[in-house]
Amino acid sequence: MVRPDIIQDDPSAPTLDYYDSRAEQFWQGTRDHDVTQNIDALLTRLSGPPPFTILDFGCGPGRDLKAFAQRGHKPIGLDGAANFVRMAAEYSGCPVWHQNFLDLDLPQSHFDGIFANASLFHVPVKALPQVLGILRDSLKPCGVLFSSNPHGRDQEGYSGGRFGAYHTPERWAELVTQAGFCEIHRYFRPKGLPREQQPWLATLWRRD
Repeated sequence: MVRPDIIQDDPSAPTLDYYDSRAEQFWQGTRDHDVTQNIDALLTRLSGPPPFTILDFGCGPGRDLKAFAQRGHKPIGLDGAANFVRMAAEYSGCPVWHQNFLDLDLPQSHFDGIFANASLFHVPVKALPQVLGILRDSLKPCGVLFSSNPHGRDQEGYSGGRFGAYHTPERWAELVTQAGFCEIHRYFRPKGLPREQQPWLATLWRRD
């Protein structure tokens, strides 16, 4: 659980309201996005025999949750937006937990991997060390965290009704390392474009 003072300053309510009120619109705009590169990046670095137990952290309407299930794995979704939780469960047929990112209740040493695709950047900087610590503790030994976030210049705030924290790659690496992870790979997206046209930073981390 995250400290009460962090929850009191929780900026997630407007962000969750944004997603809840636009859930269908968001689904129509993202359901065909190809994130196979990200899914493969996580799966190829997991240890042990499949199927893998994977937490889709910020699963949204369930696109990637279903993709993991179709590959024979055992994914569990988590999202703070109630409409996304409902949609993801219906679309994927997988269990989906309704939890605020700042009020997590996760099992210890349970997941082989965590897939945080376009989700952790919604966590404010002061809460990020504790959130990352909870995610780390929910991974099995040598478990892997995948994260993809829009990178920036270490600024945070609201944009278009949603809260976001936009870290430089260097600061992001520092924050995740301090939470007890070891970086194993990184790349920028979309694939095949010049760096100035790649707003997304994807990183993979092993529980240290």
